[in-house]
Amino acid sequence: MLKVEYDQTREDGKKLYRTYSDVGMMIRKDGTEEMYNEAIDMEDSGFTYTETDVPIEDGEELTLSDTLAMLGELGVNLDDDEA
Repeated sequence: MLKVEYDQTREDGKKLYRTYSDVGMMIRKDGTEEMYNEAIDMEDSGFTYTETDVPIEDGEELTLSDTLAMLGELGVNLDDDEA
């Protein structure tokens, strides 16, 4: 079953929520072909997910530095100075 739970509140007050499968399946961002082990989004992101029948395999998890590098390649600005 798909689960959504509070993860943390950032320093700027934005709440983050974690979406994941409680039975170890990949999740797909609705309206896309993007699949994740889990997703962490801001409270008002509007993203929704669907649990797939694809099991999460060992070794598929990205490190934080891998994720940040990928976001940078996509042009996501991670500077805290921007409001």
